[in-house]
Amino acid sequence: MQIPHTPDRFLRRFPDRFPDRFPPTDRFAERFAPTDPAVPEEDPDRGDLLRYGWNEHVFDAFSPYAGQGLLPGRVVRVDRGGCRLITDRGAVRVEHADTPAGVIRDDDPTAPPCPGDWAVLAPLPDGRWRLHALLPRRTVLLRSGAGRRSGAQALAANVDRVVVAVPLHTEPVPGRTERLVSLAWAAGAQPVVVLTKADLAPDVGQAITDTTAVAPGAPVLAVRARTGEGLPALADLLAHVTSVVVGPSGAGKSTLVNALLGREEQRVSRIRESDGRGRHTTTSRDLLPLPGGGVLIDTPGIRGVGVWGAREGIRRTFADVEEHAGGCRFADCSHTAEPDCAVLAAVENGELPERRLAGYRKLLREEAREASRTDARLRADRPREFKRRHRVMEEHMNRKYGPGGRTDRR
Repeated sequence: MQIPHTPDRFLRRFPDRFPDRFPPTDRFAERFAPTDPAVPEEDPDRGDLLRYGWNEHVFDAFSPYAGQGLLPGRVVRVDRGGCRLITDRGAVRVEHADTPAGVIRDDDPTAPPCPGDWAVLAPLPDGRWRLHALLPRRTVLLRSGAGRRSGAQALAANVDRVVVAVPLHTEPVPGRTERLVSLAWAAGAQPVVVLTKADLAPDVGQAITDTTAVAPGAPVLAVRARTGEGLPALADLLAHVTSVVVGPSGAGKSTLVNALLGREEQRVSRIRESDGRGRHTTTSRDLLPLPGGGVLIDTPGIRGVGVWGAREGIRRTFADVEEHAGGCRFADCSHTAEPDCAVLAAVENGELPERRLAGYRKLLREEAREASRTDARLRADRPREFKRRHRVMEEHMNRKYGPGGRTDRR
């Protein structure tokens, strides 16, 4: 049976491109013919890279490797020993131990493959494949390293949408939503906030209003996964793009993924009745094709996620704070005690919620701290910046209460 191949189809779409680099179409298709005996003929993922996001951008990125006996594939799962990829020859597993030195940078914790990556594979003499290269990432969702490890961790690559799952069976935590939305903007993706378990909320309309206020620029949808309410609108947003679902354990992420897939692909479990928390049912990140086009990456529940390189994402999430900051007297105003601070004035007159300013400060401090952990210059600048802000605050208090006024007030 003749299997249609993605590279061949794209070559026919662009017959005049790279005339000196590519051989004729029939030989190009023959080079990608399914001859690997380790892959069964009935593999449902065989020869269907289009379902996994192959497009003109990936075609162009892979073109320098064409004609060298190499194979393109997309990473769908990564574990401790290796990763699983989908190729035109079906599902392929590559072992980390087979990757030659220099392919993955040892000094970059974000360099190893993650779900969503596009890779170039080279054949091994025993019929297996090894990682030859990773194609450049368009976008990457990062978080700071877990525990005391410095550096960042890549959660998903080449994503267009970040679905932030906010469960309504408990009181939503605005700070968590702001944090995840900031990471989405910083990744170069569009955040989409999904209020799950909407049937358990006392007032869904108010929940949408409150969430919209902490996620400006992001669509906010309420979904009842088990009944299908809200799913068509979400499916439209995720069609023909790469999306990743993030959120805490017990947020209903796997239930939402199963509803979008139309089948029970991911295992789900009930939350703990004692505290309403999830049980970490999902233990790996998996890239799955959606029936209406596009792919979706399911992720395990995130108990704590640190911001990394997210300064611009934070500013976009807190656009209301940034708008008021434009009226501050000093360009480097920290919005703590400086004179003529438009942000503090907005908090005092009720235009800006104090909680929003507190969340803004917290994420910026955390982002600066994480950056200084791997940057010696930034680490040296932190004490100087602290002393400068302390001096500004002292001067402001002296002007307001007079020299020694603060001591007298105590």
